[in-house]
Amino acid sequence: MIEVVYIVRHGYRANWTVNPTTGEYNSTILSETKIPTDPPLSSYGVRQAEELAEHLCNINPPIDVIYSSPFYRCLQTLKPTIEKLFEEGRAGGKIRVERGLGEFYGRAPFAHPSPANTLKLSKFFPNLDLEYESLLTPPPNGEMIRDLHERVANALNLVIASLDSDPAGPKTMLICTHAATMIAIGRALTGNVPDNFNEDDFKCYTASLSTFARRGDAEGVLGNWECVGNAETGYLSGGEERGWKFNGEENFSTDPDPIDERQAPKL
Repeated sequence: MIEVVYIVRHGYRANWTVNPTTGEYNSTILSETKIPTDPPLSSYGVRQAEELAEHLCNINPPIDVIYSSPFYRCLQTLKPTIEKLFEEGRAGGKIRVERGLGEFYGRAPFAHPSPANTLKLSKFFPNLDLEYESLLTPPPNGEMIRDLHERVANALNLVIASLDSDPAGPKTMLICTHAATMIAIGRALTGNVPDNFNEDDFKCYTASLSTFARRGDAEGVLGNWECVGNAETGYLSGGEERGWKFNGEENFSTDPDPIDERQAPKL
């Protein structure tokens, strides 16, 4: 069974803009995927990724398997880590790209840009598992905050359950993701979902690391983990940077909704 889950947020990235009426996205700095919402890390983010790698390559217990959001900035953040781990024959040798653990976009009357598929990403990141298929895909028109929490909980349940039954017997996994998703992961694993999503509980600084340990031999996934490290940054020369929390600003939809998006779902 998986005993430890490591979660990291991608490093400092380039920005984009969006017209909330038309859904047109623009970015002055594009990654190799050429998708406006898929910018690369900034030069500072690249340095953060290198500092993160130094920490992750020496972490205990060591990493057995690696999952990533499909966005370029997450894979770029993992690059210096996997270059060393995979060269040494550690961490499984492949990254599994899981869309269910990807970025959060607020619900909108338009479709948000989709990330590049694994085959295209493999041209820039050759260590991707081309046989792995995402277990869950976010809706193209975005999500309410409660939908994100449900999506992340479902994705975690599927991913960890599959690893628990893996004959190779991995004990630890690493996930590289985004701010909102990182918070939702902490809530799903611990079962500590606040009544108001705006509560500032799980942190998510750029290139930070959160660690969750399974409670004994607990069966099932959701709610059976203890947070033993909340967005740690001691290995980063810049420390805690670009913290983020929910405040409802991501919702593009003007349609009335009978359910308060800040109200926690039942996971």
